Parts: sequence; structure tokens; C-alpha cells
Amino acid sequence: MNAWPGVIEHYRPWMRLAEGVEPVTLLEGNTPLIPLPRQAAELGASAFYVKYEALNPSGSFKDRGMTAAISQAVHDGAKAVICASTGNTAASAAAYAARAGLRCIVLVPRGKVAAGKLGGAIAHAAEVIQVEGSFDQALEMVSTLAAERAIALVNSVNPFRLEGQKTAAFEICDALGRAPDWLALPVGNAGNITAYWMGFTEYHSRLGSGLPRILGVQAEGAAPLVLGHPVDKPETVATAIRIGRPARGEQALQAARESSGRIIAVPDEAILQAQQALAGEGLWVEPASAAGLAGLQREVAAGRLSLAGSTIVCVCTGHGLKDPDIVTTRAAKPRVIPVEMDSLRDLVDR
Repeated sequence: MNAWPGVIEHYRPWMRLAEGVEPVTLLEGNTPLIPLPRQAAELGASAFYVKYEALNPSGSFKDRGMTAAISQAVHDGAKAVICASTGNTAASAAAYAARAGLRCIVLVPRGKVAAGKLGGAIAHAAEVIQVEGSFDQALEMVSTLAAERAIALVNSVNPFRLEGQKTAAFEICDALGRAPDWLALPVGNAGNITAYWMGFTEYHSRLGSGLPRILGVQAEGAAPLVLGHPVDKPETVATAIRIGRPARGEQALQAARESSGRIIAVPDEAILQAQQALAGEGLWVEPASAAGLAGLQREVAAGRLSLAGSTIVCVCTGHGLKDPDIVTTRAAKPRVIPVEMDSLRDLVDR
């Protein structure tokens, strides 16, 4: 039986971890690359795939980086970990800290984190602290505290996070036999776009797998990399990318530039429409996860991007259950009927 062992064991020769690190794993990774032929046709591409990171153990891509960060922290003797989060990092850090038997402290912006993500952190017994401020202010606070105390910081400023997250690029190349022509993904704190580019370039340097062009997508209300300056009060329905000062912003811009791609911004309504389009294909993702598709749709419609003959991969970073209120508040209320067959037949036959 060759069961999937998790990203560290599967890709250990490619990961810069200390010798002798024992994986703290929930068997993350090995997520499906799902073909969506209808989206391919609508975009004019030869093939369109979703890298469905929602199927990681805590429901988001963060688990790839967290297994590496927590494993290294345990190896280094840490007894506690800390992070700032818009939600997904908190849930992932809490899960992997629980797996390792570590204390976990998370700072989140008060009232700005979706219930599904906050619930994940609470379920794993993390110490959740709400801050009267933004994610960026929370990150500054935990970074300062980690420097003062023997606490491991597990945000994406931690280089081991990128070592884990880059494995998604390896998986895409392994599945396709090469890199796609374009990779589209949401951009918040910018660790993921940085990690993907790192993964693609490392694979290409040794295996000749090719390099994609990267389309990074921010929400218009939280688009510091597009505007060219920090956003002090970022606002967007896509809470996972509601970040005004990306920790790896310069590396994200470099990845877009080196790949001959770009980073753009789209309005919230375009993100929600893309979320609905993915749901219509059977994939329920949180709003931020739909940003990549929204960006592709916008660029193609504006004539700024031709995808003819191209193979496209769109990264969907988190499950719709992370932020269910977005769907339930926008949807029509379910109809109520008496327990009568005629009432049901009338409704169905309309």
C-alpha cells in the first residue's frame, strides 16, 4: 500500500528543512487538479483546471506551509506558536499545533474574520485574541512578541511556510507533465504567489518542466500591489485577502514580473460572480478563492488577455464552508410547504 504520506515526506528532497526534522502532518497536499471544460470554453482556453486546495485537512492551502513551519518549530524546541490571521492561517496553525501538542496563540482583527475560520481555531483549542485593528497591525504585534519571547512565528514571513506551500506547484507539474501556460490565484499577504513561483522555478531548473505566466488577483478594496502603496483600511467581501500591507509584496511583484505575468484588482461583485460560476461547476469556494477566475474573466472580456491554445490552472485556496454566510445572506430563502404531495407537485411543475 503506497498511501500519501503528506508533503514533507513526499517532497522532502526539494524542501529546505533542517536535517532530522520529523513531520507534524495531517496528510496535507495531494489535492485534485479538477478539469472544468465549460470554463475553458468560456475563456477560450484549450484546458482549464482548478487546483482545489479546499480539500486540505483544515480546508485551505495554509496546511502545506503549516506542516513545514510547525515541524521545524518542534525540531527547534518551540513550546508555543503564534500568528496573526484573517482566518485560514489561524485555523491551520491551531490544527497543526494541536497535532504537535504545542500552545497556539492567534490574533485576529475583531469582527473581520468569517465564522467558519474562527470556529476552526477555537475547535482546536487555540487561544484566540481579537484586536481592535487590522490584520497588518496584528502581524506587527505578533512579530514583535515572537522576537521577545521563545515563541515561533508561523505567518508567511516564516521561510518554512513557503517551503511547504511551494509543493502545490510541484503537484501541478506532476499532474500535467509540465507547468501550465497561466496560473491564476488570489493575492493577500502574498506568500502563496511567492511560494508558487519558487516551486515552479525550482522544478524547471532541475526537470525542465517549464514556467507559467502568473496572474495574481487582489480585491479592489484591498489592492496595495496594484495601487503601489499600502491600504490602511482594506475592505472587501473576500476576507482572506483583506490585507493592506502584504508581508511578501515585493516578492509577489517580482514573481509576476519574472513570469511575464501581472497583478490586477477586481471588484467584489466580480469575485462573487466567479464564486457562483465555480459553484455551478460543483466547486464551492470561499470568496477569495474565486478571485483568480474573476481576474481571468475580466482580462479576457477586456481584450487584455488571449488564452487561445493555453492550459490554465486556477488556484482555489479555501472551502466555501469557511465563509458560508456570504452565500446564505445573498440567496433566496427556501420555500416552505405543508406536508402534502400536491403542494410539492405544484412547486416542482411550475
